[in-house]
Amino acid sequence: MSSNQAVRHPFSPSLPDRRGTGKTFALVTALLLTVGGLTLNHEPGTPFGWISLVPSLIVLVVAIATHRTLEALAIGALSGLIMLQPDDFIGELSDISMAVMMDETIAWLILVCGLMGGFIAMLEKSGCTLSFSHFMTRLVKTRRQSLLSTATLGVLIFIDDYLNALATSAAMKRLTDRFGVSREKLAYIVDSTAAPVCILVPISTWAVYFAELLETNGATDGPGMWLYIQSIPFMLYGWVAMGLVLLVAIGIMPDIGPMKAAEERARNGQPIPDNAPEVALGEDDVPITRPWVGVMNFLLPMAVLIGASAWFEIDLLKGVIVAIMFTILLYLIQRLATFATLMDAIMDGFRTMMLPLAIVAVGFVLREINDQLGMTAFMIDSLTPYLTVAMLPAIVFLSMAIVVFATGSSWGVFVISIPIVIPIAQSMGAPLPLVVGALLSASSFGSHACFFSDSSVLSSQGSGCQPMQHALTQIPYALIGALVTTLGFLALGMLMT
Repeated sequence: MSSNQAVRHPFSPSLPDRRGTGKTFALVTALLLTVGGLTLNHEPGTPFGWISLVPSLIVLVVAIATHRTLEALAIGALSGLIMLQPDDFIGELSDISMAVMMDETIAWLILVCGLMGGFIAMLEKSGCTLSFSHFMTRLVKTRRQSLLSTATLGVLIFIDDYLNALATSAAMKRLTDRFGVSREKLAYIVDSTAAPVCILVPISTWAVYFAELLETNGATDGPGMWLYIQSIPFMLYGWVAMGLVLLVAIGIMPDIGPMKAAEERARNGQPIPDNAPEVALGEDDVPITRPWVGVMNFLLPMAVLIGASAWFEIDLLKGVIVAIMFTILLYLIQRLATFATLMDAIMDGFRTMMLPLAIVAVGFVLREINDQLGMTAFMIDSLTPYLTVAMLPAIVFLSMAIVVFATGSSWGVFVISIPIVIPIAQSMGAPLPLVVGALLSASSFGSHACFFSDSSVLSSQGSGCQPMQHALTQIPYALIGALVTTLGFLALGMLMT
């Protein structure tokens, strides 16, 4: 790494010395002309129909062509706004952006992710993460063991997918670096044990949210959590994703596509990819403590974070606030760092989360635009004529998986879809646990596979690779999981109806 790269500011251009070729400009111009043509041919006041899919398709095309996540989302959102308000799309952009930034969910997410970044930065700067890595090196002797231990830790941190994505990667990335594991594979394992695991445990943020949603929408006469627990065996994507992670970690499942190239690069001595969002700290950059003291200084804050989150009814924001206060006090008592150093670490950590937060925020803007275009309703209305009791679980999974993948909203979509899907299932006499399992599987797949979903972005950020680097290496495995899940729901639909 050159000296210029070492001191480059995180928000500086990634390739400052290269001139543009004009391909990106031509692509954007072509897309906007297409959008303009569709807008002129659409009669105002009528449903958009299949045109509602266009902004999400544009996001995919631009992201794959440019490998730039934030820019792809912005172009897709702008395209949707032109369709909605061709005469005043700038004013509509301003209104939607303000509404999104004032949304309670976005405010919560900014605080949680920013503070989690600060919390992880304190563990890094104090040398405690390095101590934990050295401790794990004594126990883990092979590359396979490093992957299995990463997956195991991901399963154990089941309380929230954000916590899982950031904590597991922070704890294990130095260890996997030692064994020549690419950061892309680390991100895949971390992401696969985030949302897929959280849906399978009834004491996670996902379970609490969806149980309340089921109860509110009349899916059950009793507690929503009881229906949720009954549905856990049918949350097939979670089980399949965990099985695939195990096969990948053991080495039975081979490296596929871009993952194969990433692993080859790592075996040649470069586990961190080019243009990664971090520069690895050297061992001389952190304080040196006694091994067991360093390990306890890493594990105790983590335990407090998990325990406090559970104590406050699985509220990660309250949990991370308590954990930061505890960690500052713990490190000051030991004189491990000064108060100013810890505050600087928190601010540095908060700053490193700005790009993933921006991606998620723009993703919320795109979700709002898709809602106004009627994309979710169009998908459901288009598939309803083909529904049978036996096909219902598989169609619910496929349609909702596509919607969540396109919008990046694993929770917001189901505020719209559950009031529609559940009455359909009840009227057809379909087993509700199976249908709810299909819904949660779709949510888990969308969160896992979408390159701008919150858990995917945080997994890539925590693991030290770009969101598109993570997305392109992970998508073959996610698609395999989706195919197996679809076949599973087809079989269960025939057997149980």
